Amino acid sequence: MRYSFQYLLFTIITIGALFQGCQSKPDNEASRPLVSVGNRQLTIGMVSSAVPNHLSAEDSIVFVQDYINRWIRSELLLRKAELNLNPKEKNVEQLLEEYRRSLLIHKYQQKLLAQKFTPFITSSEIKKWYEDMEDNFRLEDVIIKGVFVTVPKTAPNINTLEKLYRSDDQEDLVKLETYCFQNAKKYEIFLDQWLPMEDINIALPEPIKRTDQFVKYNKFYKTSDSLNQYFLSIKEYKLPSELAPIEYVEEKIKAVLVNKKRLEFLKQLENDLYEEGLDKKSVKFY
Repeated sequence: MRYSFQYLLFTIITIGALFQGCQSKPDNEASRPLVSVGNRQLTIGMVSSAVPNHLSAEDSIVFVQDYINRWIRSELLLRKAELNLNPKEKNVEQLLEEYRRSLLIHKYQQKLLAQKFTPFITSSEIKKWYEDMEDNFRLEDVIIKGVFVTVPKTAPNINTLEKLYRSDDQEDLVKLETYCFQNAKKYEIFLDQWLPMEDINIALPEPIKRTDQFVKYNKFYKTSDSLNQYFLSIKEYKLPSELAPIEYVEEKIKAVLVNKKRLEFLKQLENDLYEEGLDKKSVKFY
């Protein structure tokens, strides 16, 4: 039986209303088909069970419209595939079994990782990896330590800010932070961490070009646009191709080491299960 668009829309609205009101549908309503492709049918119950409970009536209608459309397209593709593939090509039992095996093994591994894998990376491990693999930690971009401040042009005591952002005195840095907290739109006082120069460029009205040359000859930089003034003080810098400071790549090294230990844990699991299988005679060679 073919259904008109008006019928489908009415049914979609009904489904949305039912979900919004948390009402249950009788079995004969749930089994009523919405649309069919060949001998396959999509029923009200099938669609309703797919609709998330937290959606409003309006969102449920949008979800159902999309769900029906995707179901029709999928079924048409499947029908065409079944008509045009030969029996050997359509035999996917082995692929399904391999997928099932891989999925179950993966789920078990993830469960064990969650229960028993507690990686602890020491600073000595990080340092050793850094030293052994230093060629992998060459910088590709300029990185800096310093101060970056964005203030409205209407901010008070701009002259004071111009003095403070250039200073290396600790008391001045405290005053700078106080000033920025009260007046700045954005500020970064990153004297103990490295930032890519690209992060600063993104925040400027016009990016600084040839940053590798710029940082060599400029400790301070000031610019403005129609609304704001921007102040940059460069205390330290590293250039492309230089070895990155260990603290700059520490998190990256930790991620590598955690993944390495994770793979070692899973490999050890395989070995333990293999030995257990031999000991318990679960494995028999013929």
